[in-house]
Amino acid sequence: MFPRVIALLLCLSVSAPLLAEGDAPLRLDSAYSLSDPGGLHPPPTLEIREQHVRVPTVDLTVETNDLWERIRRGFSMPDLNTELVTDRQIYYINRPGALRQIFTRGQRYLYYIVEELERRGMPTELALLPMVESAFNPMALSSAQASGLWQFIPSTGKTYKLEQNWWVDERRDVIASTSAALDYLQTIYEMHGDWHLALASYNWGEGAVGRAVAKNRAAGLPTEYQFLNMPGETRYYVPKLQALKNIVAQPELFGITLPAIPNRPYFATVESRVALDLATAARLAETPVDEILALNPGYKRPVLPANGSQSLVIPASQVETFLLNLSRHDPSSGSWSTYELQDGEGLEGVADRLGISASRLRQVNGLSPRARIGSGYTLIVPSDKDGERITLANLLPTKPQAGAVEPPPVRTLIQHTVVRGKNGKSVVVERKVAVSESAPPAKSKSGHDADDRRATAGDKKATDKKTKGGTTPTRDVKEEKPAAKGAGKAAAEKDKPSKDKASASASSGAAKSTAKSAAPASNKATQGDSRKKH
Repeated sequence: MFPRVIALLLCLSVSAPLLAEGDAPLRLDSAYSLSDPGGLHPPPTLEIREQHVRVPTVDLTVETNDLWERIRRGFSMPDLNTELVTDRQIYYINRPGALRQIFTRGQRYLYYIVEELERRGMPTELALLPMVESAFNPMALSSAQASGLWQFIPSTGKTYKLEQNWWVDERRDVIASTSAALDYLQTIYEMHGDWHLALASYNWGEGAVGRAVAKNRAAGLPTEYQFLNMPGETRYYVPKLQALKNIVAQPELFGITLPAIPNRPYFATVESRVALDLATAARLAETPVDEILALNPGYKRPVLPANGSQSLVIPASQVETFLLNLSRHDPSSGSWSTYELQDGEGLEGVADRLGISASRLRQVNGLSPRARIGSGYTLIVPSDKDGERITLANLLPTKPQAGAVEPPPVRTLIQHTVVRGKNGKSVVVERKVAVSESAPPAKSKSGHDADDRRATAGDKKATDKKTKGGTTPTRDVKEEKPAAKGAGKAAAEKDKPSKDKASASASSGAAKSTAKSAAPASNKATQGDSRKKH
């Protein structure tokens, strides 16, 4: 009995000062039991621990004022950890000026894109995808005629209801193209059930990705993105996005300072039933013309279409100012007008009478120097007051309005013919052939590959591989010439007479390939390129 009492007093005497000194509550993890029979066991060792350890947490119910933080909170894709990701990180951080320009451009559009992603329940990493696609330049145009932030080619744009005419190109419209891009991404994600495969499909085509997955599965290989056999551009596609995600997640780790972007709308859409041009809209909004152009890149003309109410995107901070000035605006004071050609009038005569140069009038109306127009053709005419403020190069249409006759340009192509030379050797003879672009385009033997909706200008080698595999070529004449020359050189190296017939056949194929490349660019966009990337 006595030993137990002494042990208990010792415990209390040791623990009391500690309890008095510490601010946090303490507890004894191993207390000596008074019920131990006979005191056969020695007093246990005392372990003192803090009971309440504070763990830093993020309250997701509290709205942040920083849009970058909001984007980070919505990251939900699995991370990709490969050497290519490290390679792209090094690439970006070694180009801080270019990275800064991309982030600065994105300030206008990021809030709207994040809002749409959260509304659909999609990962906010996708808000960074236009950095990969277009460097956040809505006027970006690829060699495959892919356009806008999300890089839609004409055919896929039509599939997703993006209007393209003389007045507007909704592939460049921020609101319309974002909606179409997210629709497409949702579709291919539901198809594959994997965001990395969905992104690969956005770049390469869902059919191509599906075939690559099936090939790996049949061979007993992993079917994840990083294990697929794919073109180089697609192989780097997801690593680019992952590298940008890592930089945004921890910019201080990479020595990058992100521009501050408030977590509030950057722009708003207003409707106007008054005929406006973009220069006048900028003046009414008390905003620089360049800013109005950046927010309304879908308009191909400096004048808004006059058919009913028109949407105009302006900075959110200038909405009240715009509406107030619009209520006081005199529609007859616009800086642009229209003029309909009368019988016997020509563009040069109208330009002289209006006091502007014919070349500028053609430029504004998207007419080449050789285009012929007649009576009834409507011209857009800029005034001397505000017309010069418009950056016309960003507003030119890709096609003139109906009624203009564009004479087919003539291109000089190099045709290679293999003939028998001295000593029975094959010799390649080159001659120049004038080919009109009005010739009907040659069709691919296998037709159009609707699955491969996207191709990139940065991956011409991958495009060439697709062409060999049966998809429709998207290369132009300059890219076809080396192929023709290569075919000719290969034929010239065949010095055996028994192979002359095969050499002549190769030369004929090269000539046909050259003739194919003479198809009009517009036909290539709609016929030869069913893909959806630059």
